[in-house]
This record gives sequence, structure tokens and C-alpha cells, in this order.
Amino acid sequence: MKTWQKLRNNPALWPRYFIREQVLTAIRRFFLDRGFHEVETPYLTGSLPPESYLDIFETTLFSRDRKGRQAYLPTSPEPFLKKLLVAGIGNCFAMPKSFRNTEDKSLTHNPEFTILEWYRVKSDYTDIMKDCEDLLVFINTLLARTNMKGSGVVKSTSLTYQGRTVDLKPPWERLTVCEAFHKYAGIRLDKALNGDKLFNLAKQKGYRMENETSWEMLFHQIFLNEIEPKLGRGKPTIIYEYPAALAALSRRKKSDPRFAERFEFYIEGLELGDAYSELTDWREQQRRFEEEQDERRRLGKTDHPIDSDFIDALKAGMPDAGGIAVGVDRLIMLFADVRDIADTMFFPAKDLFS
Repeated sequence: MKTWQKLRNNPALWPRYFIREQVLTAIRRFFLDRGFHEVETPYLTGSLPPESYLDIFETTLFSRDRKGRQAYLPTSPEPFLKKLLVAGIGNCFAMPKSFRNTEDKSLTHNPEFTILEWYRVKSDYTDIMKDCEDLLVFINTLLARTNMKGSGVVKSTSLTYQGRTVDLKPPWERLTVCEAFHKYAGIRLDKALNGDKLFNLAKQKGYRMENETSWEMLFHQIFLNEIEPKLGRGKPTIIYEYPAALAALSRRKKSDPRFAERFEFYIEGLELGDAYSELTDWREQQRRFEEEQDERRRLGKTDHPIDSDFIDALKAGMPDAGGIAVGVDRLIMLFADVRDIADTMFFPAKDLFS
């Protein structure tokens, strides 16, 4: 049964779907009250960052382009916002739709989704950690006030998701990736960043490996199976300092360049956001883009042009900044207390193509 039919047959479901508008209102209010500029970013682009793990949507040919170039649906608003950082916009955010192919294979994915990205200048990823803590408490408080008809709630720092109470009160739990691998998988990741060490450890654990299995693929297998399900239980977890190979748009740590200034945050096993201290070195960025493009070709993914205009922007000089991408639909899952991302959308992909 499609969503409109469910709502017609059961009007009691409407409040759950209206959580979306409450969350979007709270996000806008949070950032606008703090002096951020909201940006509208395009839904058609001629180039994309070459992220090796993403499958993209090809859309159409520009009818007036004599070269027959392809237009693409963006996987995120990131390159557009960073060009505006170079232009001098200052702190900014956007909440567009983004598109990633083959993203409808689980209860937490939809190929068309709402993404929140914000960038804070003269900042790094630790400042974005604080933003995340404050934002989640702000949304939860606003929803509590709305649902209690403005009855004087000062601040709400707890919610219930799937029968479990989550304490949102800062500071959240913070674990480095190495600490998480050691705690939950029994692996000293800092000793297995290259070579055969991780492969041997994974083989001992019973993981199956093919000839094309890369270190990155193996990292994700272990992370998704042994670590991710344990994160954010009862209290949000910030997991940070990813291996540099897994942070294509992030700055490396000066004190240990094997790792990048990147974090993700989790609540009850839901991965909700991915943040960086943003890379501003155009030469390093171009090198990483070329490596990612080579990896896409090796994996047989759709080839597409690198965003050379983005490299040109970095050449002009991007200010130091921290930034993050947050899955808004997953946030709504959390606040609406539902397990299926489709239950946050009036028109999920499974309705459109059934």
C-alpha cells in the first residue's frame, strides 16, 4: 500500500509524517538564529567529486550543448557551498535533495534524500562536534514544546527511540576510530593501516576475501559488522580520526598524518552525520580526486568529469573551515521513532517504482 493510501485509510498516521516539517523548521531556526546564510544549490551539475564508493545518477544531455555533455544529479551540495566559502559568504548551510543510486537496499537508505550541510569558517571539526550536540538538543526541545503546546519546557535532552531512552545531553561519547576497532573488534588498527596485517586479522575472524578486495573494502566490512551496531547506544557517539585513506575531502592531522580530521556521529546505531576539517590545499585535493577516479574505474563505476571549477576555487584560496553532511531523513526517523526511512516520506522510492 502506498503512503497516500495509508494516510487516507488511517488519518492517525498524519502526526508522524508532520515530524518532518517540525524538524526542517527547527534546523532553519537554529542556523538562521546563529547568523548562517541559507543557500539554494542546483539539482543539475556537469561534474561531480569522484567518490569511489558512490553510485551516481546520469540524468540527461544538455540540449543546447554542442559537445553533448551529460548532466548529473548531485550527490551532495558540498562543492557548491565551498565555492561560496571561497567567494566570502562566511558561515552557511543548505538543505537540498541529493541523489545516490542503489541507495534503497536497506531501511535507512533512499536514492533521493534530504541532506543538511553546514560550514563554519575559521573553525575545524571539533567546532562542528559542538554544533551537532547543540543542534540535536535544540530540535528535540522544539519538538517537545510543539507537542506539549508550548507548556514551558526549558530544554529537552532525552528522547525515546525504538523503546530505548537516549540522553542527548552534551558532552557526547567520543571515540577515535582506533579506539573503536580495539574496543569492539579487538584490532589494533594503527598497526594495520597498510600491507597484509588487516587482511590476516580479517581472515582469522572468518571474513571472505576475493582478489579485488581492497583494504578500504575490508575496513568497511569490519566496521559495519562489528563496530557500527554498537555505537550511540543510550547516548550519542562521535567517532573520529579516520585513516587518511578514508577522508577524500578532509585535512590530515598535523600531529599524525596517517589520520584525518574527520568524524561521524551515531545514535542507536544510526549513522547521522559525516564531518571534516576541510581540505584547502588544491594540489592535495586534485591528487586525491585523481586517485578516487582511478578507483571508480577499477570498480567499474560510471565515469564522470572531475569538478575542475572546484579545484580552481581552491586555487583562489578557501578559508579554514569545518563542515558536515547530515542525513535529515535519518534525523526524522529518530524523532518520529520509526525504523524505516520510507515512513518519514510522503513519496519514498519504493512507492514511486512499485
